[in-house]
Amino acid sequence: MLTTCPIIILFVSVSCQYGTYPQDHEQLSADERIVIRFSHVVGEDTPKGQASRKFAELVESRTDGYVEVQVFPNSFLYRDGEEFDALLKGDVQMIAPSTSKVTKLVPEWQVIDLPFAFNSDQEVNEYLESPAGQVLWDKLKREGLYPLAFWNNGFKQMTNNRNPLIDLADFKNLRFRVMSSEVLEEQFSLLGAQAHVDAFDQVYPLLEKGEIDAQENTFSNIVNKNIHTQQEYMTISNHGYLGYLVLMNEKFWQNLSDEIQIVLLESMQEVTEWERGIAEEINRENRQTLEQCDCVNLHELTHEERVVWERALEPLYDSFTEQFGDKYIHYIPKFKKERSYN
Repeated sequence: MLTTCPIIILFVSVSCQYGTYPQDHEQLSADERIVIRFSHVVGEDTPKGQASRKFAELVESRTDGYVEVQVFPNSFLYRDGEEFDALLKGDVQMIAPSTSKVTKLVPEWQVIDLPFAFNSDQEVNEYLESPAGQVLWDKLKREGLYPLAFWNNGFKQMTNNRNPLIDLADFKNLRFRVMSSEVLEEQFSLLGAQAHVDAFDQVYPLLEKGEIDAQENTFSNIVNKNIHTQQEYMTISNHGYLGYLVLMNEKFWQNLSDEIQIVLLESMQEVTEWERGIAEEINRENRQTLEQCDCVNLHELTHEERVVWERALEPLYDSFTEQFGDKYIHYIPKFKKERSYN
């Protein structure tokens, strides 16, 4: 089943009747049309960038232009840390932040940041369809956010300028850019590095100026922002997952007619299914780019090396459980498997 917020399924079972909008839509003023401003912080050619454009095209086509989705990529309108305020104030109607960034409002979403929690996109998607995932979705609505979907990006890799990251000692005192998540900050503290929370659009200039040494991101984001041109070493670690929550202002959503809501949900469901395939394809192509460019030294963690990293980061699971209980941890695949054997 498609991993969108469970709320969506209630709507898409209703047949959408297209063509029920004002016929002379081209003569409508901006005030008469429905305009949805969709802000995000990554490039247009990334999985999120392409999916947001496709969503806009589908909605405009299916409403004959009555609903216009205006997409603003690359932090054009708002940077990391500004998007949520803009959404809740109604200055934009849609955003698609990473799950890490929503943790300031709903800290339980840090479960997605836990290292080595998932081994595939499918495992992440299935987790979000579990009872634990349902609780996470519900918590978003309590904060004035209407969740439309979860978009995949992929697994994060580590890059830096000092040395290959293989042994734990290799992390000592490296200045690592991270997204705003306590789990991510603690992750690098446990590894002996220094975590620096910075906006995504600042990663390249900070690396260029030498104000940070290292960062973690997916192949697609690394290549799209040319981060690899400022880094000498990459460890293919697949240690953490990066995905996006497609969110709408709750009040704006409730003011839309049922017909418009159905169009948006059906379009989002179609785009989300398409986005999963394109995310996998783009990351695969960008990995090949890095392997062939002779511009960065690559090392892929062996099983033995990965086990050492996992053991060093186990305290993160303990601290998460102390804060939020074990109900979220229980549905992580590796813990489900352990329980099935007991």
